[in-house]
Amino acid sequence: MTESLIEVNGLKKYFPIKSGVFGQKKQYVKAVDGVDFIIKPGEVFGLVGESGSGKSTVGHTILRLHEKTEGTVKFMGEDIFGVDKQRLRQIRPKMQLVFQDPYSSLNPRMRIGDAIGEALMDHGLADKGDIRDIVSETLEKCGLSHHYIDRYPHEFSGGQRQRIVIARAMALNPTFIVADEPVAALDVSIQAQIINLFKDLQEQNGLSYLFISHDLSIVEHLCTKVGIMYLGNLVEVADRTELFTHPLHPYTKALLSAVPIPDPTIKKERIILKGEIPSSVHPPSGCKFRTRCPFATDRCAQEVPALRDVGSGHQVACHYV
Repeated sequence: MTESLIEVNGLKKYFPIKSGVFGQKKQYVKAVDGVDFIIKPGEVFGLVGESGSGKSTVGHTILRLHEKTEGTVKFMGEDIFGVDKQRLRQIRPKMQLVFQDPYSSLNPRMRIGDAIGEALMDHGLADKGDIRDIVSETLEKCGLSHHYIDRYPHEFSGGQRQRIVIARAMALNPTFIVADEPVAALDVSIQAQIINLFKDLQEQNGLSYLFISHDLSIVEHLCTKVGIMYLGNLVEVADRTELFTHPLHPYTKALLSAVPIPDPTIKKERIILKGEIPSSVHPPSGCKFRTRCPFATDRCAQEVPALRDVGSGHQVACHYV
């Protein structure tokens, strides 16, 4: 399919902060500073970057959990920020979020059957008598016994809780899921199980994901397309194979050089970036990566590199690629 499911154009999200004695001077955290990408039906788009790069803010703004500062987000051709509350409520079941922390995203006083069935009842997607059967079926699809339906969150392990959170999203029969670092809080052995669950659900239901992560090995295993974010901007976007075999941006090359290889006989050059990620309140002029880039020139300080196609859908934002 060529038609886009999610289309993001010029998306910006600035958070105001006040300073000064009376809080009159207003500055902005430029969390997302102009992002463009497309997610096709059935595609898994991986969004990668360091902490503070704006990955989660992109995901939350796409779902309209944050109001945009500028730009457009279209879901199946419909502008998410151009609809009224009633229409947005109709769209929401098709766009779901899986949170990073399975401990804090579940109400400890609510049985998991009620937690999963609550949204079904709230959106009127099932009769009250059918909800329990739907919840039981969804739990089993996510690798949990239907006998768990009357238990509370504290009775489950971290991996089981994340399966419950995924089941809560899947119960609404979504088309698109934002998975915000969904395995970051889990043990490595459990991470593999949850990633395989995401993959199975995607294949069985034709889902599309925006998969947010800082772990490139997970992204390589699950995603079909990958975008690299740095300080609120995409610096490189390409198909998974293309990006991992032919990275072009210096930042992407540095990230890939840090991925461990499970073979002691293979050695690769480690690229060490100097300094910390700059402030998103006062980002560097020109190319935001220039303060840490070993190839930066005067042009990089003066001109903002555009994200351009260099062939085969491979996009990169660098003056010298």
